[in-house]
Amino acid sequence: MADNLLKESPLLVALDKNRTVYDGFISVQEKDFRLRISLPPDHQLKRAKLHCCWQLKQLLKNYQDIVKQRLHHSSDLVSFILELRTILELALKSQPGWQSIPPPQYYSQLITEIEDLGWDKLLFIDTNFQSLQLKAEDSSGRQHSITVKLKSKSTLAHIHSQFLLIVEALAEFWAVLDEIDEHTWVLEPEKPTRADSMRRIAIGNNVSIKLEIDPRHPKMLPECCLLGAEHVVTPLRNKLNANMHLWNPDCSVLQNMKDVMEIEFPSPATHEKSSFSVECGICYAYRLDSAIPDQVCNDPRCGQPFHQACLYEWLRGLPTSRQSFNLVFGECPYCSKPITVKMDVQKS
Repeated sequence: MADNLLKESPLLVALDKNRTVYDGFISVQEKDFRLRISLPPDHQLKRAKLHCCWQLKQLLKNYQDIVKQRLHHSSDLVSFILELRTILELALKSQPGWQSIPPPQYYSQLITEIEDLGWDKLLFIDTNFQSLQLKAEDSSGRQHSITVKLKSKSTLAHIHSQFLLIVEALAEFWAVLDEIDEHTWVLEPEKPTRADSMRRIAIGNNVSIKLEIDPRHPKMLPECCLLGAEHVVTPLRNKLNANMHLWNPDCSVLQNMKDVMEIEFPSPATHEKSSFSVECGICYAYRLDSAIPDQVCNDPRCGQPFHQACLYEWLRGLPTSRQSFNLVFGECPYCSKPITVKMDVQKS
């Protein structure tokens, strides 16, 4: 048994001639843990005592019953050490941020792949060499990046080339959005990213349209939703419905929207954004978290905008308000004319 123990745990040695006390270290995943095992004179493991260092105690805190069971059922000390090492490997893997240390070949292969791809395409690599970020430029000069978890069987060059193919397939989609961002006042999102396919565009004071561009068919008629007072929105909606047949896929989305709705969109060249950034009539702020005032009083003489959450809370506090399903009916805080708001889903 002594030879087998020396082979399995060379850092765990007997302190006495009778080999009843063993002291040293058990090695798991390149980590060493201090350990002492005291055996009775008859060397029965079920009456043995295990003394662990602080780190080992913390690691085995949730595995104490399993360790005792293995201690009672193992045929000899070598078998128990093997069982204990298996338990420790499992415990280490369950630790937050656990990562096994790769062999040297892993690092040399990684460096070779980066050199083949080009160091100029490497944006970032973490200190554990488990993930990195690569940059890519599409045919229109747009900059993109991709994060790669270094567990893939594909080479970095293959991953980068596949990423470029995907990026090029979305070039027309981004071109549509770039034109909208450049030539209109985008109210939402406040800071659009390449992943955002929705744009809420200002049409006039308290009137806007929400467009959802399909990345697969960016030149087709997008999903549209007009927002604003009903007396302003209704004529625009009627024009949109009546002129849909005029949509020309060979023209840009923005030009098609102008032709179909028979309007000109305000742009940074002709209007200040403050003209469309009207504050909420209740909280007197434009943005509430990420929301902007999109509930508008339908009375033509009022037209005051409100955040949905603000108006909902206001109407809910009035004794004269009533609720039907997910709608709350009440009076406008400004002109006392009838106003309706959908219930805030998070508060319902």
